[in-house]
Amino acid sequence: MAGNGPPLLLLHGFPQTRAMWRPLVPALAEDFTVVTADLRGYGDSSKPAAMPDMSFRHMAQDMVELMASLGHSAFHAVGHDRGARIVHRMALDHPHAVQSLTVMDIVPTDYLLTEMTTEIAKAYYHWLFLAQPDPFPETMIGHDPDAYFERCLLGFGKATLDDFNPALLAEYRTAWRNPDCIRSMCHDYRAAIEIDWAQDRDDLDRKVTCPSLVLYGKEGAMARLLNVPATWHDRLSNMQHAAIDGGHFFVDQSPDATTKAMLEFLGRL
Repeated sequence: MAGNGPPLLLLHGFPQTRAMWRPLVPALAEDFTVVTADLRGYGDSSKPAAMPDMSFRHMAQDMVELMASLGHSAFHAVGHDRGARIVHRMALDHPHAVQSLTVMDIVPTDYLLTEMTTEIAKAYYHWLFLAQPDPFPETMIGHDPDAYFERCLLGFGKATLDDFNPALLAEYRTAWRNPDCIRSMCHDYRAAIEIDWAQDRDDLDRKVTCPSLVLYGKEGAMARLLNVPATWHDRLSNMQHAAIDGGHFFVDQSPDATTKAMLEFLGRL
C-alpha cells in the first residue's frame, strides 16, 4: 500500500507478480491510495492445489474481500493480462465495488477462445499448452523455468529482457521457480478454458456500466491481429481506449506513458 486518496487496486498478470507496478506507484500514490496484490497462485500468495480454485471468479472475490478488509468497499480496479481478466470478472460479479475499470492488453476471454484463429493460436499458444492435463506442462517447464517464462515475457509482442527492470525480473524468477507456482499458473489457464469461458458466455448479454479504459500495446500481438477496442464495444458501455508504445508488456516498456494514461482517465472521473 502507498499514498493517500481514493483507493486504486492494481493487479498483475502472467507470469509476473505485484512487483511489476513498482515503477508506477510513486506517481499514482500522489493522488490515490494504491494497493498492489499478488493473485492467488502467484508471487507470495497461497498456491491452491485444485484447478477450480484458480478461476477468475475466485480471484476476483479474493480481491474484493482484500479491499474490504482494508476499509475500501468501492475502488478503482486496474489489471494487466490475467489481472485484467480478473477485474473484468470483478466488475460483472461485484458492480457495487468497482468504481472504474481499466483493462490492459487483453480481449474478452470468450472472444479470444471462440475466435481463436491460427495466427492467434500461434501467438498465444501458451493458453493451450498450459491447459494440458497435469503434470505434462509442469514437468516440461520445471526442467528450466527461467527459459520458459522468460520466453513468455518476450513472445507476446515486441520486448527484450532489457525492457524489464533487473530487480523486478529477479523477483519474478524467484516466484516462478517455485513448483507450486508453476502448478498454480497452469491451473489458471486450465480454469480459463474449463470454467471461465462458460461464465463469460453466460454474461454475453451484460455490459459493465462503470467508466472503463482499454489500454493496449501498439506493437503487441493482440494489436497486430485484432482491433482490440472493437472487441470490447459490446462489453463496456462507457469505454475509452488508447494504444501505448510497446508490446504486451507495455507497462514495463513505457511506464511513464502508462501512468499518464491512467491518471488522465482517473482524473476525469
